[in-house]
Amino acid sequence: MRIFSPAFGNGEYIPIKYTCDGEDVSPPLLFLDPPEETQSFALLVDDPDAPGGVFTHWIIYDIPSNFEGLPEDVPPAPELEYGIKQGINDFGRVGYGGPCPPPGRPHRYFFVLFALDVPSIGIPAGVDKSEFLSAIEGHVLSQDELVGLYSR
Repeated sequence: MRIFSPAFGNGEYIPIKYTCDGEDVSPPLLFLDPPEETQSFALLVDDPDAPGGVFTHWIIYDIPSNFEGLPEDVPPAPELEYGIKQGINDFGRVGYGGPCPPPGRPHRYFFVLFALDVPSIGIPAGVDKSEFLSAIEGHVLSQDELVGLYSR
């Protein structure tokens, strides 16, 4: 299984449009070759280089298995069409929050895609990272990551 974005390559800089310095919208993502048994997808975006420790930028889950990715600018709503749900990021908001590091060296942003063996992880919208990780535990068939960079 692979995750990639037409907006930036693995290890490349994330365009300003997808950061707090631009439009702060989520980038387009594509999911390739998931396991046949996949019943849903989930995605977690983290910055491990944040000054206070790992900073979560996006939690989105219960993405139907027939989806081949996510479009640019996913709305910041707790519940979306097709039963898709979003959690709370470390900005304290639902949905995507783009890179917004302090000035200095580049930060790494890990877009981690999970293929799951259940159609829903059984939690409501608006959860935090720990609740999300607990819910997917034991259900991950495969995972892949795309790493983007950003600095100010």
